[in-house]
Amino acid sequence: MPSLTEKPQVVFEEDDLPYEEEIIRNPYSVKCWMRYIEHKQNGAKSILNMIYERALKELPGSYKLWYNYLRERRKQVKGKCITEPVYEEVNNCHERALVFMHKMPRIWLDYCQFLVSQCKITRSRRTFDRALRALPITQHARIWPLYLNFVRNLPLPETAIRVYRRYLKLSPENAEEYIDYLHSVGRLDEAAVRLAAVVNDESFVSKEGKSNYQLWHELCDLISQNPDKVKSLNVGAIIRGGLTRFTDQLGKLWCSLADYYIRSGHFEKARDVYEEAILTVVTVRDFTQVFDSYAQFEESMIAAKMETTSEMGQDDEDDIDLELRLARFEQLITRRPLLLNSVLLRQNPHNVHEWHKRVKLYEGNPHQIINTYTEAVQTVDPMKATGKPHSLWVSFAKFYEENDQLDDARTIFEKATKVNYKQVDDLAVVWCEYGEMELRHENYDQALRILRKATAIPSKKAEYFDSSEPVQNRIYKSLKVWSMLADLEESLGTFQSTKAVYDRIIDLRIATPQIVINYAMFLEEHNYFEESFKAYERGVALFRWPNVYDIWNTYLTKFIDRYGGKKLERARDLFEQALDGCPPKFAKTIYLLYAKLEEEYGLARHAMAVYERATKAVDTSEQHHMFNIYIKRAAEIYGVTYTRSIYQKAIEVLPDEHAREMCLRFADMESKLGEIDRARAIYSYCSQICDPRMTPTFWQTWKDFEIRHGNEDTIREMLRIKRSVQATYNTQVNFMSSQMLKATNSSTGTVSDLAPGQSGVDDMKVLEQKAQQLAAEAEKDKPKPKDKILFVRSDTSRSELAELAKQANPDEINIDNEDEDEEEDDAEPDEVQLEQKMVPTAVFGGLKED
Repeated sequence: MPSLTEKPQVVFEEDDLPYEEEIIRNPYSVKCWMRYIEHKQNGAKSILNMIYERALKELPGSYKLWYNYLRERRKQVKGKCITEPVYEEVNNCHERALVFMHKMPRIWLDYCQFLVSQCKITRSRRTFDRALRALPITQHARIWPLYLNFVRNLPLPETAIRVYRRYLKLSPENAEEYIDYLHSVGRLDEAAVRLAAVVNDESFVSKEGKSNYQLWHELCDLISQNPDKVKSLNVGAIIRGGLTRFTDQLGKLWCSLADYYIRSGHFEKARDVYEEAILTVVTVRDFTQVFDSYAQFEESMIAAKMETTSEMGQDDEDDIDLELRLARFEQLITRRPLLLNSVLLRQNPHNVHEWHKRVKLYEGNPHQIINTYTEAVQTVDPMKATGKPHSLWVSFAKFYEENDQLDDARTIFEKATKVNYKQVDDLAVVWCEYGEMELRHENYDQALRILRKATAIPSKKAEYFDSSEPVQNRIYKSLKVWSMLADLEESLGTFQSTKAVYDRIIDLRIATPQIVINYAMFLEEHNYFEESFKAYERGVALFRWPNVYDIWNTYLTKFIDRYGGKKLERARDLFEQALDGCPPKFAKTIYLLYAKLEEEYGLARHAMAVYERATKAVDTSEQHHMFNIYIKRAAEIYGVTYTRSIYQKAIEVLPDEHAREMCLRFADMESKLGEIDRARAIYSYCSQICDPRMTPTFWQTWKDFEIRHGNEDTIREMLRIKRSVQATYNTQVNFMSSQMLKATNSSTGTVSDLAPGQSGVDDMKVLEQKAQQLAAEAEKDKPKPKDKILFVRSDTSRSELAELAKQANPDEINIDNEDEDEEEDDAEPDEVQLEQKMVPTAVFGGLKED
């Protein structure tokens, strides 16, 4: 077989004749040539190449023929040594193809890749350049990735750098890729320059999604960690530009700048940078980051010095240097709280609490404390202050006072009273503290003068809550200042001056109930009783309920103590005025005081009338207690029998819980009076509100009563009523549900104890069964309509009792077994209930008639 370089002899086989004839007929048809080539695909490579050459001679502009031919030639040399001459023949084929196919990027790409595989660096680079020159710019995006991949793998980076520079002129948005490459090859200076250009370009958009702030940090890290390699940039200017440009996380930028000087060997400059940083950062996070880095730097300097000293020997100069570094580090740690406080004050210069903390940090240094207070009162704006700005002035003055400089303290207070605070209360505190300082030093006249000056009426009056006016025009309505002035006048002034102060407080309508009471007590102490009562009257006119309660309570008590029954009608008028519009919550005390007045100095019937009014006027929760007092006082004044109507009204008015207790007490009283029928009627009436399951005490009390005073018939009647009441409660839906649930839980366990799937429908079935069972029992226990409730009088003879018992039930009744009595009783529940409801009215009516 001849080689590929030899000129093949044209040998036609019998199968080739049809294709040759077709080609002769259509020499310019690509399809005919492709059919012929496909037919000879499995033949000798030299014959195949000859056919391709013949076709391309006829059709030199066919992309399809060139592409397939070049691909075939590359396949033929695949796996052979790159030094063989056949590679050059293939290269020449590509060159011949590019004469016609120089606008086809695929041909260029294949040729460039083929040259790269031959390790022909210069020829490959030149071919890439030829491709870029030959192709339109819209096709360059297909060439550059292969070109850049080729130059990145070259041993020397210079070629790649030059190629990248050309590439970035076309695609500047890919600068990050170039920067990464420069990082990888150690060209950090150019990387820094490129990164700086990217950061300064406002229109640059990172393909990796990085913000301009992140790029800044990358630049700072790069130039600060490689000061010996980055020579083309002014590192200090760049980082400081970032400090002025950004406001968040400045601590990292400061640390980068200091790190640059440390790596450059300029330790004093680094220390200056750290000092500048901790004095300018405004967030605690930045401060912590800078301070930790600063402390670590000082520690490393001390460690390096100690290591150097131990290696080279020790002398006096080294000792001094080491002590200096230790002193610097110790001072840094000591200054930390003060530096942190400075950061917080830079963050919010109107934070009063932080100013106080700063003063404490300077404790023991009076000069610094004075400077701090001076700076604080000059810096803090009362309208923007966080905290109480007046406390700075007060503390400043107290500092001078503690150091026995009263004149300076007075000067501070005088200045503090001229500050336009946000609230009137702040100025009031300043005046009060000013006066208290004078009192502490026994300057009583001075203290009075100060507070009188504070409460003086200004030329321009203003409402207390009118924020548009300065607080100096509103301080005259501050109760805090007036209260202190009243106390001082009461202690140091005259009666007339004190009275004038209290009158002025009331006239300004800023008094509180306590102020009114204090005023009245003051007048009373000086034996001006009518004046004190007038003060109470003014206080009553000034306030409404419930604020006026304390005034009325004190007023009425003092009036009664003063006059007793001498001015009874006037006292009654006062009580009526107090009770007019009095809320139920506060009525009890006044009514009791009113009733006590009537009992001691008035008429008993008037007292009873007051008690009766009190039972209606007091709060619902106090009614029970009021009825108890009413009954007790009525029994003491008129006797026990007078209380019957009170008991009856209490039972009607009070809720069931207290009405039940009243019934028991009423019945007990009637029993002690020998009125057994009355007591029995009361028990019968009370039974309507006593569920046997919930109130067993009542039924036990009634049973004990019947055992002591009744007979078989009365006990049977009690049991019949008990069963009727129980049946009544059983028919109530809520009670039935609770009872059935209780029965279900006791017999089958709780719902949670059931098997899965049985907690829904099965529970309802159980409830329905229980309801049917209870209904059947109620039907079974229904008494006959002919039975009637028998009320046995106490004077019934034994023979009559026996006859009644025989009529009610011919069987023998065992009074010792309550359950058996219940089973034998056949009374009609509805009828019993109806008669039971009818009995109390008749009985109570009889009581009233008696």
